[in-house]
Amino acid sequence: MALDTRTDRRTSFAALLWDSTVGKKTVMAVSGLVMLLYLVVHMIGNLKIFFGADEFNGYAHWLRVVGEPFMHEEWTLWLVRAVLVAAVVAHATSAYQLSRRDIRARPSKYVHKKPRASYATRTMRWGGIILGLFIVWHILDLTTGTVHPGGFQEGHPYQNVVDTFSTWYGNVIYIVAMLALGLHIRHGFWSAAQTLGAGSRTRDRALKATANVLALLLTAGFIAVPVGVMTGVVS
Repeated sequence: MALDTRTDRRTSFAALLWDSTVGKKTVMAVSGLVMLLYLVVHMIGNLKIFFGADEFNGYAHWLRVVGEPFMHEEWTLWLVRAVLVAAVVAHATSAYQLSRRDIRARPSKYVHKKPRASYATRTMRWGGIILGLFIVWHILDLTTGTVHPGGFQEGHPYQNVVDTFSTWYGNVIYIVAMLALGLHIRHGFWSAAQTLGAGSRTRDRALKATANVLALLLTAGFIAVPVGVMTGVVS
């Protein structure tokens, strides 16, 4: 009975934390930072395409066998995917519930709007929707090949990337999504720092600068790939 009581208390505390605004913001911040770390690594990997097909295809193969022989082939890759899916679901769920809570708290429009709110702040919700749709398209294009143009080639990611960015719509979808990502990171990193208590009067300027630099580098790094294909640097 004592064990059950402690379990109930832990469960109740977890439920209470999740139901609170602070708890949802914390989940949103932590899951966002997990995805940000992945994006940095993913961008660095993407830039290997500028070193040629062998380098890029070799990197893609390494992702499938990393951790061997301790981990079976693709186990590490699927573990990373599972963590990412959990982070995306947690982030999207907490963002949606916080948004609904905010709407319920102010059923009528504000008499005075806040013109000083940044463009990134005002578009966080739409940016999240754009990125969610992009993720679905990106997976169907370069992972499963379902919507891939020109015939998907399993085990030839270099050629698959070139095929995608040889189409006008592939470039438009990707570049628009990456611009939305930059705005999302710029505001999201700052928000996460404040939620997790990293902000202070002395650190705020450094945190804002870090958010701006991260957003700029990631946006430029990801967009460099379709630009490379369009200009013939990658072919």
